[in-house]
Amino acid sequence: MVTNLEQLAKLANYSLKRSLNCDPDATQDGRDHLPRQVFSGHYVPVKPTPLEQPRYLAHSHTFFRELGFSDDLAQEPDFIRFFSGDMNNLPEPLLDQGWATGYALSIYGTEYTQQCPFGTGNGYGDGRALSVLEAVIQGQRWEMQLKGAGQTPYCRGADGRAVLRSSVREFLAQEHMHALGVPTSRSLCLYVSATEKVKRPWYSESSRSIEPDQLILEPVAITTRVAPSFIRVGQLELFARRARANAHPLALKELEQLVLHLMEREYAQEIDPNLSREQQLLQLARLFMDRLTSLVANWIRVGYCQGNFNSDNCAAGGFTLDYGPFGFCEVFDPYFQPWTGGGRHFCFFNQPAAAERNFRSFCNALSPLLAEHPDSLHELEVIQARFTSAMQQKMEQMWAAKLGLNTFEYQLYDELIKLMMETPVDYTLFFRELSKLPDDIRALKPSFYTGTQPEAQIKARDQRWSKWFEKWRNQVITSNPDRSLEAVSEQMQNTNPKYILREGLLVAAYQQAEQGGTRLLHELQAVMTQPYAEQSTAIEENYYQLKPLEQFGVGGLSHISCSS
Repeated sequence: MVTNLEQLAKLANYSLKRSLNCDPDATQDGRDHLPRQVFSGHYVPVKPTPLEQPRYLAHSHTFFRELGFSDDLAQEPDFIRFFSGDMNNLPEPLLDQGWATGYALSIYGTEYTQQCPFGTGNGYGDGRALSVLEAVIQGQRWEMQLKGAGQTPYCRGADGRAVLRSSVREFLAQEHMHALGVPTSRSLCLYVSATEKVKRPWYSESSRSIEPDQLILEPVAITTRVAPSFIRVGQLELFARRARANAHPLALKELEQLVLHLMEREYAQEIDPNLSREQQLLQLARLFMDRLTSLVANWIRVGYCQGNFNSDNCAAGGFTLDYGPFGFCEVFDPYFQPWTGGGRHFCFFNQPAAAERNFRSFCNALSPLLAEHPDSLHELEVIQARFTSAMQQKMEQMWAAKLGLNTFEYQLYDELIKLMMETPVDYTLFFRELSKLPDDIRALKPSFYTGTQPEAQIKARDQRWSKWFEKWRNQVITSNPDRSLEAVSEQMQNTNPKYILREGLLVAAYQQAEQGGTRLLHELQAVMTQPYAEQSTAIEENYYQLKPLEQFGVGGLSHISCSS
């Protein structure tokens, strides 16, 4: 068991720095904190800006156990110092600098450069995220990255900090998604500064403004997120753009190095090393497609909306990354979009289409490496064209599982979606109650958001629901001849979670944390890491409820900006 930083240090293994190129213009001391263009190299060494007077808030008990870390380690002074950004006087072989990476941006498949302050794409990347450790722990390679560790060359003039509000949201969301069975980066620990604050635009209390209507001082925090790698589709895009433009003599070589490093970090167990390089690249595309389609189907299964699914927020390893303007669907709406800047193209039910655009960007990034192999290039185009049907297959499998069916029934699904749009229902509560295979629709009504409809409308609505319900229940019985209804119900309850991270719960937790309290944060962490379990009556009364009516339309509760 790892009980101190010296023991963790012995597990350090920096494959990225061995395999990839450092920016040749980087400073020697890592004090590279002002916006500038980075023309080549895969990473920039940067020294984090430590939190002032860091204070422990939380750590992932689940992930610590998986890593073989003692729970006491999270409050060990040297561990706190390291994971709050102080990389001085570390035990060997830990490095005294972190590293930031550049990437490009495509929004819904369209390449952009204007987000880069130089208009070239050479200044866009990790503006406040710094990796500080790569280690092999119990046979698995992990990269540990501080979110909010200060400025990098990619900061675009911002302060490089993350506030407590967004840090609590990300810390809780990553471990909740893991418990939901959705591939994701993981949360390690969360520290807050006792003294340091920064100004951010945010919503005043009960504000119904779409965008934040005030500037507030918020505590600075750092959460450490962990993944096998943090290579993004946008990162591959950046090097592919340089290769196509022949931006420098090593451009194509650097693209190849990055893709090979991705395969080693994320796909080594699945790609046959005996295949030719061209066949390995094609296998990479197939594997990423399978992971990405499964990921998005899982998002919709649990009601998650990424909000901002650009290529720079799409992990090339096929897991959920960057919990910025995310949200969980409460009142069912296929156009649910938690982020005020996201638009319908990144809404809840449009995530499969957004994923297809990101997959196209991924394939475009591989294509320069196949330019001299026209047959392989053609095969890559064929793989890309299969995405829509692969995505549809995963979605149909997911909907069949949510409904307790062996095969997808489009008419039954279509009628249900229309009913759920006509009658406001809570996405999570509805499917969880349906999972109990009730005898009639009365058991589902607690998941309905009732308004002031006339009695005649309610009666007509109930009749439509009863008709659908009878069809569905008969179909469940017909399609499961070899399974008992108890087994079907158990499978459905393992598919449809009981608890999700509702925004009102998150707000209460981070507001209490801002005042120095952690009870709600820790309670929410405990509940949301068991999202399928039947927990206590008290937990059910507090966490298994409809969204309160007074929260509808309120900034920071029904919609959020990207301020963090």
